[in-house]
Amino acid sequence: MSPSATAVTPDLVPVLSAGKHRNPRKGACFMEMASFLAGEKWSDRPRCTHPLLASMARLVNDALTDDERPRIATLVPEVVGLTGDDLEIDVALSVRAASAALPVVSATRQNVLAVGLLTSLRMMESLERERPDLRDRALAAFASAPEATAWARRYIRDARVRERIFRRQTGPHIVAYAVEGIAVACVDRPADRLVELLTGAIGEVRDQVRPSSSTTRSAEWSEATESMTSAVRA
Repeated sequence: MSPSATAVTPDLVPVLSAGKHRNPRKGACFMEMASFLAGEKWSDRPRCTHPLLASMARLVNDALTDDERPRIATLVPEVVGLTGDDLEIDVALSVRAASAALPVVSATRQNVLAVGLLTSLRMMESLERERPDLRDRALAAFASAPEATAWARRYIRDARVRERIFRRQTGPHIVAYAVEGIAVACVDRPADRLVELLTGAIGEVRDQVRPSSSTTRSAEWSEATESMTSAVRA
């Protein structure tokens, strides 16, 4: 181990666990660990990660059991530096979350998520570039829940939502409802779906933005990351 690596490896490696924690000695949720690795002030809402991606990470973290949570530990370093202000990020994450949840959640939740997915598709019309992949993902989800889709179309008709409202309210609500719905869905291994959703979401944002050099310290923190992962899996 090099002297520089020794210097940046923390004395205390927090354990990945559910909920919010006052300090590393009490444990760490997914995003608190990200703030730890980014060198930011201890927080579950660090600046280094897009707010909606961070929200999804917190929700998935809390929805998994203690035995399941180590599966996402290695994803923590990947969200450091993944942020930006492009509306496409919010829309893409909302579409991914609603599309993953709509086929498996209860009928009541399906209605709400179908409305959210329709709203996301309408918001997608204002993006600078076309995203046929997201549209195809949404259409496949609609096909799996035709009654909810028909109800949603009647419910919102020609309603539109402003970008500001979508970013602050609609998108976060869609993601929260989707993750919570998957977690309690009557399907085999819901944890697999949650891990897949978060992994795909991280890849989505990574494809759109480049990690900021001011918040990413992957080279310096490689030893700390390895130590963190080993501690979480222990």
